[in-house]
Amino acid sequence: MKTSKSPINVARVAYEAAQKAIPAYSHAKSPKKFTQPQLIACLVLRQFFKTDYRGTQAILEDSTDLRKALELTRVPDYTTLHKAAQKFGKADIMRKLFVSTIGMAAAIGLLVAPVRAAIDGTGFESHHVSDYFVSRKSKGGASVQETTYTHFPKVGIVVDCATHLVLGAIPSRGPSTDVMHFPAALREALKSSSIHTLIADMGYDSEAAHVLARDRHGIESIIPPRMWKKFGRLPRKKYRLLMATNFDKVQYGQRWQVETVNSMVKRNLGSALRATKVHGQYREIRFRLFTHNAMVV
Repeated sequence: MKTSKSPINVARVAYEAAQKAIPAYSHAKSPKKFTQPQLIACLVLRQFFKTDYRGTQAILEDSTDLRKALELTRVPDYTTLHKAAQKFGKADIMRKLFVSTIGMAAAIGLLVAPVRAAIDGTGFESHHVSDYFVSRKSKGGASVQETTYTHFPKVGIVVDCATHLVLGAIPSRGPSTDVMHFPAALREALKSSSIHTLIADMGYDSEAAHVLARDRHGIESIIPPRMWKKFGRLPRKKYRLLMATNFDKVQYGQRWQVETVNSMVKRNLGSALRATKVHGQYREIRFRLFTHNAMVV
């Protein structure tokens, strides 16, 4: 699926999605200098142009067309944009925005539910990272080697394989196993669209993941089982045994679509985050994925 490279079109989609998702003002006595959807669209432009708050302010000051598209009579100060990011980047508000973009995609016939979805985790770079060291035995020997591990921002995403739209996202910290965000990411995705099939790689292999998808939500889960061929015995649990004996290779071939989305987001919007604090990075990840959806729609 192609993504729009027009900042005006992306801003308009983000503005419309925000108008559908949240009220114009948070309080009856708000200053009413800018509407909440206008500020959200400005933050989407920040991600689109891969710049900071001051840069976003400068771009809006120089672009009459962008101000017209967002119905701005004045340009928000960079401090206003920073405060808006802290307010609107929270999980509950971003969930509404994701649902809104999925609804817009369905309205124009881009997305047809129920969908075939894929789930995966991916990491982002941080400009300010802290290293810590662990000691472990080197492979094949008794000697001890010192290895550097770095905490990094990470997100688990569920995407529609047909449109490359992000249905749900759970930011976290890495390194960590992907299966940890499986329940939360699936719940987020189901709030925006119905799913008939969910595809995941071997990192998500667990009976609990299959039970959650199949028994609780009625979703066909396709996850290859780990290591059973190496040890020469079949898995004992019901669904892992099913994967080992009757694996759907044709549908599993669509798992690469989520890798494509990871590549699209990092290629179009960048792989490094500007935020230095954990919750700021989470907010930035959510806005980056929302911007990706606006570019697709």
